[in-house]
Amino acid sequence: MLLPLPLGSAYDYRVPDGMTLGTGDFVVVPLGNRAASGVVWGPGLGDVDARRLKDVTARHDCPPLPDVSRRFVDWVARYTLHSPGAVLKMAMSVTDALEPPKPVTAYLAAEAPAGLRMTAARARVLAAAADGPPRGAADLAREAGVSPGVVKGLAEAGGLRALALAPVGLPPAPDPDHPGPELSEEQQNAAGPLVGAVGGGFGVTLLDGVPGAGKTEVYFQAVAETLRQGRQVLVLLPEIALSAQWLERFRRRFGSAPAEWHSDLTHGQRRATWRAVAAGDAKIVVGARSALFLPYADLGLIVVDEEHEAAFKQEDGVIYNARDMAVVRAQLGDIPITLVSATPSLETVVNAANGRYASLHLRTRHAGAILPEIEVVDMIANPPARGNWLSPGLLDELGRTLAGGEQALLFLNRRGYAPLTLCRTCGHRFQCPRCTAWLVEHRLAGRLQCHHCGFNVTPPDACPSCETADSLAACGPGVERLAEEVAGALPEARVAIAASDNITSPSAAASLVAAIEKHEVDIVIGTQIVAKGYHFPLLTLVGAVDADLGLQGGDLRAAERTYQLLYQVAGRAGRGAKPGRVLLQTYMAAHPVIQALSNGDRDAFLAAERSAREAAGMPPFGRLVALVVSGKDEAAVDEGARNLGRAAPHSDTVRVLGPAPAPFALLRGRHRRRLLLKAARGANVQAVVRDWLARARWPKKVRVQVDVDPYSFL
Repeated sequence: MLLPLPLGSAYDYRVPDGMTLGTGDFVVVPLGNRAASGVVWGPGLGDVDARRLKDVTARHDCPPLPDVSRRFVDWVARYTLHSPGAVLKMAMSVTDALEPPKPVTAYLAAEAPAGLRMTAARARVLAAAADGPPRGAADLAREAGVSPGVVKGLAEAGGLRALALAPVGLPPAPDPDHPGPELSEEQQNAAGPLVGAVGGGFGVTLLDGVPGAGKTEVYFQAVAETLRQGRQVLVLLPEIALSAQWLERFRRRFGSAPAEWHSDLTHGQRRATWRAVAAGDAKIVVGARSALFLPYADLGLIVVDEEHEAAFKQEDGVIYNARDMAVVRAQLGDIPITLVSATPSLETVVNAANGRYASLHLRTRHAGAILPEIEVVDMIANPPARGNWLSPGLLDELGRTLAGGEQALLFLNRRGYAPLTLCRTCGHRFQCPRCTAWLVEHRLAGRLQCHHCGFNVTPPDACPSCETADSLAACGPGVERLAEEVAGALPEARVAIAASDNITSPSAAASLVAAIEKHEVDIVIGTQIVAKGYHFPLLTLVGAVDADLGLQGGDLRAAERTYQLLYQVAGRAGRGAKPGRVLLQTYMAAHPVIQALSNGDRDAFLAAERSAREAAGMPPFGRLVALVVSGKDEAAVDEGARNLGRAAPHSDTVRVLGPAPAPFALLRGRHRRRLLLKAARGANVQAVVRDWLARARWPKKVRVQVDVDPYSFL
């Protein structure tokens, strides 16, 4: 019996007389002094005295966990060096979905019986119930400003009529033959192999195409074919909460919405979706990375859109890359998978070049649109006015764009107003007390905030160090500060800020998209969330305000990520009938990334990046495993890191760097030290690390986190 807990192995239980269980069944078992739900993982090992075995309590009324899902849990656990139970927890994330949902009780206003005792609270409930559809006790109580007990008491007294409603339902089944847009010849040529791969077993295909080429409509053809064959489809998006246009595109193509899976859903929606997936009723799921672990009854196709996105890497709990694990899930299920991107990751590019992945390329934009012209603005030669961040040339282009009735996007990957606040008198810098990070000023919210742990304070009137009043200065720009500058230079412009601070849900994203599409916004000022697949026909100008921001620091993928992000942002311009223009403001005009963007030479950049990684033995030509030692006691963390360092493996194919303080040496109140194992491509790093950890010892209050194939080096 495998339980969804970070335990070392499965436990043996006895099947009581009269109960029949099969592998994969969800069951209830006793665990200590409580009951726990788990999965029958296979026959017991028989190494426990029968007199000590406890009986299985009950079997849950739901389909069993499929064999391919169980093999996937075991595979992910072995690869990531986490316990199978911790991985299983992701597949059992909605435990009350294991039983059929109970009918929902809702209430309507009723004819008040004679003698009904009326109070102010009951009167508010009746007024709320008289207006609108039937609602549950919690919703009705919230609207009336009372407790749910008042609603139920009123119903028992006859003042409300109770109705039994069906549980949360899913959208109607998508229609694969619903009329869709007409594909270009290039799109049809790419769609053919994707459609042909459906039902043909495992295979990985890279769908690579310039922004605006219509890649989504191409892979929708494979989605439609999978639906015709009666099988399920999973589409992974890096940030499902920000995919309003994708969802609308899907509705137009298939006549209804897909089932969604992401953190913004209500618990009832998650419960309904989990059961529908397990029963095979949810034919298509679009979701964030955790959707990969749903118990699909008959999965026939996986699509990973924007496959290069770092958001597919889970950094907490079980650490995994959803793109890579999606390829494994497809292989275990013997089904095709399509990786989609305008800027594929170097790992995917190398796999395609080596013949491990098939490759399809869309070289032109759909419907005759042309790629935007990209111009580099050397900020050393063309500096902005003192205290400003927009160059004279970019300001001029903004004015011309607005005068022509078009829209513009200013991109800066910094939230808030300013990334640093300091005292002009003594130089004091505001730092998070729980992290090695500066506090970011959010002027609209009136807070100084840490973007890593959430700590926030109200900006003081005087410096807390030297107590000088009115001495605090905001250093550097964030999107709020850009909006302030634009308002001063172009007061007639209608400006919208798009950042994770204010775009926090699908509904917020949909509202922003609708405002831009209706031309209620002239200038969008946004962070990286505006780079992902949005299509606005009137948006003709993109200005990258600090184009070389991501090139700073020693991150292995800094150049690659910066290229991908700027290329994607540039791709928002000129997607309609009017041509687009992109201005990259930079203090590093000669940098290879900036030059590759301005010259439109992606292949040359990738070749140079590949050569540098190969020479250094770095991924994808070598293996990395990061070990992060953390704890609240700094001395204990140092002791644990030293012990790990002394026990570190070394050979001709494996070496260990560190221990050393992590760039964020303090994060969420925990001190952190890092070690990095570097190995040859063919090395079995899991076996090496497993042996290493078995030999090393560290204090109990210290945690060692293992990250196989790290993406973040902070």
